Amino acid sequence: MLKKLVGFFALVLGIVLGVSAYAKELPDFTELVEKQGPAVVNISTTQIIRNAHGLPNLPEGDPFYEFFRRFAPQIPQGPREQESQSLGSGFIISADGYIMTNAHVVDSAEKITVRLTDKREFRAKVIGADRRTDVALLKIEATGLPKITVGDPNKLKVGEWVVAIGSPFGFDSSVTAGIVSAKGRSLPQDNFVPFIQTDVAINPGNSGGPLFNMNGEVVGINSQIYTRSGGSMGLSFAIPIDVATQVTEQLRTSGKVTRGRIGVTIQELTRELAESFGLSKPVGALISSVEKNGPADKAGIEASDVILKFDGKPVNSSSDLPRMVAATKPGSKVAVELWRKGGSRQITVEIAEMPEDGKLARAAKKLADDVAEMISRLGIAVSELSKEQLHELQISGGLLVDEVKGSAARAAGLQHGDVLLAIGNIPIRSLNQFNEILKQVPRGKNVALLVRRDDAASYVAIRLDEK
Repeated sequence: MLKKLVGFFALVLGIVLGVSAYAKELPDFTELVEKQGPAVVNISTTQIIRNAHGLPNLPEGDPFYEFFRRFAPQIPQGPREQESQSLGSGFIISADGYIMTNAHVVDSAEKITVRLTDKREFRAKVIGADRRTDVALLKIEATGLPKITVGDPNKLKVGEWVVAIGSPFGFDSSVTAGIVSAKGRSLPQDNFVPFIQTDVAINPGNSGGPLFNMNGEVVGINSQIYTRSGGSMGLSFAIPIDVATQVTEQLRTSGKVTRGRIGVTIQELTRELAESFGLSKPVGALISSVEKNGPADKAGIEASDVILKFDGKPVNSSSDLPRMVAATKPGSKVAVELWRKGGSRQITVEIAEMPEDGKLARAAKKLADDVAEMISRLGIAVSELSKEQLHELQISGGLLVDEVKGSAARAAGLQHGDVLLAIGNIPIRSLNQFNEILKQVPRGKNVALLVRRDDAASYVAIRLDEK
């Protein structure tokens, strides 16, 4: 009996010591929160929603407005304007009142109120906002404010502890913690931000708040979450602070952000496409089309080229290139290393300025969305285009896809009505030429077809039937 009691107490002691040792390994966030918490602010905004009574959005002088007003009594009559309020977070980056937050937090705001942790409130004005990166810079009239310390997000390691402070659902100064889940994430419609993914609990109201490393330095702005419930699911995304700082510096000096462009649309280079172009591994950005008379066109860049380096920096994936180009000052001349016809070559491109309306960015996104999945064999019937069709499409050659016979081709997204513009980097001029080129490709190998659909063109890799 005594031996059993001794064994039991030894077991309990071991568990206690083990829990104690484990507890010592967990981080203590108290000092970080005490020092950095006062620099985090609550942001409340007021938007004016016009035509709130539900009538069609027509001016009062319009005869149809009078018709709906008189003969739609079931629509409740009320004020033509209604206030809507929303909450977010931000953080002070300078003692004289500059504040960083998300652009979507202050979008369309008629009134912005910033509340500090000491309960003081200030009216804020928007110095500038950039929707492409979702970064905004605000200013309040105050001095001697606590401010954050900027860290280096490039030194973050996956698995490292990080802390968020913000106002989820309006609960001021809420602290949550987690780890870095991944770095350099690309999200749909966000080509200019290599997001930091974390499992920190982020909820509505956290947007615009800071993400801290364990040194108490801000490494990111909490911006987005992936959720099916509306709340945190352990998938949150932060804008790296170096990206945000580059944006706010431009907003502070000029009120807008200037970005570079070279006039190309790109797509991801898969293993099959890399093989078809003679590359040993799928690195770089594949050019699927080049804007006529744009910077890339003038420099000699062609569709089917693969950009391997930009300004001396390696392009590991297609998502790297838009960020590199956008960060380059318009008017600069940049060296580009590209892969063409089985070899690399160097060219120089003069960077142009990206329009503010974002049409080019949306076109690039549409093109990326249209990239088909890879297929195992070529199973399509094609025919030559008539002169009228060539004129209408404003192209000099190509083949019309009449029928998609192979199941794999259908799965890849090839459709009746698609136009084949090139095979590899060789423009398609006729059906005979197309067939002759196909005969030269060994069975079981991949060929890259440039496919046009509507106004967008992209490459698909097709593995020829090995039979």
